[in-house]
Amino acid sequence: MELQIIQNKIYEIRGQRVMLDFDLAELYEVETRALNQAVKRNEKRFPSDFMFQLSNTELENLISQTVTSRWGGLRKLPYAFTEHGVTMLASVLRSDRAIEINIQIVRAFIALRQFALGYAELNQKMENFMIETNMQFSDIYQALTEMASKNEQSQKPIAPIGYVTYENKKE
Repeated sequence: MELQIIQNKIYEIRGQRVMLDFDLAELYEVETRALNQAVKRNEKRFPSDFMFQLSNTELENLISQTVTSRWGGLRKLPYAFTEHGVTMLASVLRSDRAIEINIQIVRAFIALRQFALGYAELNQKMENFMIETNMQFSDIYQALTEMASKNEQSQKPIAPIGYVTYENKKE
């Protein structure tokens, strides 16, 4: 399976990257109901930082962001599995397909993490560049301001150039 397909099924909810139960069921080629039953039989393996159920508001936000109607017929709110929860699914779903897909999902999470780190590094370089550029422009502006003020101070009234006429000599 292509890494991009899996990455498109990873969402950010509650500040965590997660995959939803129906997407995982599709990847594992099982019914969502069967996946959730396997999880419920092994509740102790899925603490709240591994898996949580979406609220109505979160589901509505997710539907509006993805602009799709395929979730419109859900009877229950979907479960979201963090990276650790997805890894734990491998111990619950023991099929060869589940193991193969789990490896690919973990790789997708790693690729996203590496992308995020690269983005953070690039963002830091941009911020440093902006700070340096702003400091340079500040120095240039200050130098121009000083030059302008010196120019204003050094300007004395200039005596008119030309012939002195009798009218100007009365002074």
